[in-house]
Amino acid sequence: MSDEIEPYRIHVEDGVLDDLKHRLAHARYPDQLPGTEWKLGTELTYVKELAAYWRDKFDWRAQEAALNRLDHFQTRIDGQRIHFVHARSKHANALPLLLSHGWPGSIVEFLKVIGPLTDPEAHGGRAEDAFHVVAPSLPGYGFSEVTRSEQWDVQRMAEAFIALMARLGYERWVAQGGDWGALITTHVGLLSQGQVAGIHLNMPLALPAGTDGLSETEQADVAAMAHFDAEETGYQKIQGTKPQTLGFGLNDSPVGLLAWIIEKFRTWSDCDGHPETVFSRDELLTNVMIYWATQTITSSTRLYYEVFHGGRLGFIGNKVAIPTGVARFPKEIMRPPRRWVENHYNVTHWSEQPKGGHFAAMEQPELFTEDVRTFFRTLR
Repeated sequence: MSDEIEPYRIHVEDGVLDDLKHRLAHARYPDQLPGTEWKLGTELTYVKELAAYWRDKFDWRAQEAALNRLDHFQTRIDGQRIHFVHARSKHANALPLLLSHGWPGSIVEFLKVIGPLTDPEAHGGRAEDAFHVVAPSLPGYGFSEVTRSEQWDVQRMAEAFIALMARLGYERWVAQGGDWGALITTHVGLLSQGQVAGIHLNMPLALPAGTDGLSETEQADVAAMAHFDAEETGYQKIQGTKPQTLGFGLNDSPVGLLAWIIEKFRTWSDCDGHPETVFSRDELLTNVMIYWATQTITSSTRLYYEVFHGGRLGFIGNKVAIPTGVARFPKEIMRPPRRWVENHYNVTHWSEQPKGGHFAAMEQPELFTEDVRTFFRTLR
């Protein structure tokens, strides 16, 4: 394909679906110690239930059709084929908004918010709050092809997305992100040469800057981050050091892939211990299915290696000068105190949300949408 923008349609071949059902039917499950449930990792009974549903009841064709109701495109930037949703508002003066997802997410994270953002009147909003939404699959993720070279880190992705927005003809725009999307969006803000009016984050980054003067709530957040670092970052260690070794298992076993991803959706979300209190089975499996069908799980985990070994983290030693909005969700995995965050960003909006976790747009789309509208209203 060329560097031109071309339409893209999602279609998974029948043979891929048949092979998936065969693998799910012949899966070998590990043992589990009695009474451990989720203590040692993904719970056996739940994975069996979800895998059976995936095999016998999950309708990928219905999910595929729903995804294809959006306008999908592809283009080549820096040698990499990049897929993106481009949902234009009916309002010509809508504000262009770049949405960047993270791992182990996908564009599925934004399916509940694209409509309210592009057509606010139909969702309890005002016409003047409309956005043109651009939601790429990160390079190496989902419907963007696997990365074909090393050094595809968050800065390079930010540079690619800036080029994408220029190719779409947007001269002034804004950006939003969480997880890796937050790092990409941070770099978008740092690299902006006037075209980016502001950024919004639901997981701001910050280096520790002392605990003196922190409130009890902030001290609890710092303790929670320390616990996360000690007990919940095993996935980072393997993905950041030996992603290729991990890929042999995850790319070959749908049950292995399911267990690896679903644990994060349970642990990182505000779900009271069960992911289906905030996500439907179809939502969870559609996200997993995108990784399976495109065989991008290994490529996606390589981002950890690139970031951990490349050293290009612009927010260290640099401050985002453009206006930054922050939405703090109570079960977000990283909740640095505002004082720490303000060392790295020009924070002009800070909200404390009543519920929600790491996958904010997917968990709490109404709260997410309203905060995005509220912040960017100040920059229109």
